[in-house]
Amino acid sequence: MRRLTESVAGDETSWTAATASDVERFFDDLAPGWNDRVSGDPLDAIDDAFERGGPLGGRCLELGSGTGVATPRLVGRVAALVALDISGAMLRLAPPGAAPRVQADSAHLPVRDGAADTVVLVNTLLFASEVERVLAPGGAVVWVNTLGDHTPIHLSAAAVEAALPGAWMGVASLAAWGSWCVLRRA
Repeated sequence: MRRLTESVAGDETSWTAATASDVERFFDDLAPGWNDRVSGDPLDAIDDAFERGGPLGGRCLELGSGTGVATPRLVGRVAALVALDISGAMLRLAPPGAAPRVQADSAHLPVRDGAADTVVLVNTLLFASEVERVLAPGGAVVWVNTLGDHTPIHLSAAAVEAALPGAWMGVASLAAWGSWCVLRRA
């Protein structure tokens, strides 16, 4: 997953329909035991990003939401939240009512240009041009690796900033086991 994460962030053309299908199937297969893999509270980095990376909020897209482990941390911090994931099996295991769920490939988001004030990515692949496209002027990208550089789907804050089109600035930090960055267009 690390190689795929780096490949897609560096060159989105490396993401093909076949790759998307393979990743969807991979996570569909992992879905039944996904929440059993989490021990303790690995979401401190999300809380820290929202507390120190702000102001954040408004209309929020949570990309790669999976089984919705992080979704409750976002509810109440944003005005409106939609959670998206490529894996239908993961979405079916998400807690009901936390946020509307949409099965979608983040390389081709079913969202209009500039629709999101905040785009949150927790342990997920970065399709930088799509994130940039759906982000409203003045909006923010929140990138979280819950296990820091031990996260299989990991990019450093510098790599996230470099992948996003144009000039960006922001803040990055560590929190418990995790790492995060909040970036805005410069």
